[in-house]
Amino acid sequence: MTDTVQAEVIMSFLVSEELAFRIPVQLDFDSADPYAVRLTFNLPGDTPVTWAFSRELLLDGLSRPSGEGDVRIAPSFPEHLSDVFISLQVGAERALFRVSAPPLVAFLDRTDRLVPLGEEEVCDTLEAVLDRILTEAPAG
Repeated sequence: MTDTVQAEVIMSFLVSEELAFRIPVQLDFDSADPYAVRLTFNLPGDTPVTWAFSRELLLDGLSRPSGEGDVRIAPSFPEHLSDVFISLQVGAERALFRVSAPPLVAFLDRTDRLVPLGEEEVCDTLEAVLDRILTEAPAG
């Protein structure tokens, strides 16, 4: 059995400077995959979309611009805890979201109580996985 942390937050999907939609986003953390967090976006009229990225990236993005490539997270005001911008990109398509930082902090605090940052250990070590594969493999 694995332990999980879940939360739902409301994010603003920033279509343009004049247009934004508020959408529910599910945050998920599973102790079986302690390095990752998952955000599932429930856009109206579309199937849910899930993004997985580093829990440490989410934490770092609360206080300073973080991330390279497809996922970038940055505080709106690095001087104090306020809103956070999350930018997700696939090819030339980019989506920008704004979310209040305190619910993210609360979520990350709960994940840290379950699996403290820096003390992550994948439940099955590589050696244990190899041993199991070799003992279950048919002889021959």
